[in-house]
Amino acid sequence: MDQQALHFTTVDELSEGTIHSLLKEAEKFKEGSFWEPSPQHPFIANLFYEPSTRTKMSFEVAQRRLGLQILDVDTDNSSVQKGESLYDTVRTLQAVGASAVVVRHPDNHFYENLRNISIPIINAGDGNGEHPSQCLLDLLTIVEEFKCFRNLNVAVIGDVYHSRVARSNVKVLKRLGANVMFAGPDHWLDISGLDCPQVSVDTAVAGADVVMLLRVQHERHNEIMEQKKKNDYHAQYGLTMEREKMMKPGGIIMHPGPFHRDVEIASSLIEGSYHSRIFRQMENGVYARMAILKYVFEQQRDKEFALEGALS
Repeated sequence: MDQQALHFTTVDELSEGTIHSLLKEAEKFKEGSFWEPSPQHPFIANLFYEPSTRTKMSFEVAQRRLGLQILDVDTDNSSVQKGESLYDTVRTLQAVGASAVVVRHPDNHFYENLRNISIPIINAGDGNGEHPSQCLLDLLTIVEEFKCFRNLNVAVIGDVYHSRVARSNVKVLKRLGANVMFAGPDHWLDISGLDCPQVSVDTAVAGADVVMLLRVQHERHNEIMEQKKKNDYHAQYGLTMEREKMMKPGGIIMHPGPFHRDVEIASSLIEGSYHSRIFRQMENGVYARMAILKYVFEQQRDKEFALEGALS
């Protein structure tokens, strides 16, 4: 693989070659390939400051499949509650033997304060900034279906403004040659730097090879969406039963989860539509994160070998 930054924090630091290599590694793991980390690096810490099911559990399954021992930090019952900074918590984990730390944090670019940490930091989601491991599993799901990305039409529908998934995915998909369009409420589509055409939901669904739905992120809004607003959102912007019939025969439905049934997507379509790949995405999360872990540990090993050579 290409030599990149030690940490796995943003898709901007991944070359196209590295992205394709990670996808190939994930495919190998899905086919039953095995890789064992160095005995000198048996511990990995999971540090989640926000709730998580899919990301946290798939990282943990990936870690266990690779034979790693897990330090699972309960932030509600740790020195975080005494005011310990993120840096000091991570530095403590390094001091007690963690060889890498997986971090989810509500602050955008939290990793900028961890650049001097000498073990890999893996970004499991930073505020509404990025979600690079979700990006990789989404790419894996797409490439399994279509074999390539160039000239694919991808519709990203919903709460784009608050979505770290959208930011990571759109940046990489455009670099890989896909055509990306946005649909949803106008006030959630004003994203500087992503530069994608905005179309109606019907146009997006009918023209897309990949319909990528996004969760309405209530926790990042100033108001709770009441039932009437949920119904209105589903009718105007959700993937309804009627809209699903407009999809291309070979099109697929994706959603990073957790999904709000009958808001972003009709409940019956989640598992009942032959277009849906939502649970395959979840399964692919394990293999994508195994590939990421292998990547960062091999970088760490190479760095240590280079340092030993320089000192000898």
